[in-house]
Amino acid sequence: MKDLTGFQRDLLYCIAGMEEPYGLGIKEDLKSYREIEVNHARLYSNLNTLVDNGYVVKRSLNGRKRATN
Repeated sequence: MKDLTGFQRDLLYCIAGMEEPYGLGIKEDLKSYREIEVNHARLYSNLNTLVDNGYVVKRSLNGRKRATN
């Protein structure tokens, strides 16, 4: 986990605490956790990095992509 940014670790923390994590839900949870506004591009770019590095698995549910750890 040394290769992760603080933001990416916070994303993992939020995902781990959610029963069915999804982009906007993660964004809202992160917003309440860190009290910052997170833009769409930053969120999904970092989620994709977590997927690419094997920390998160992206799966479809009802035709939509979901993140799972």
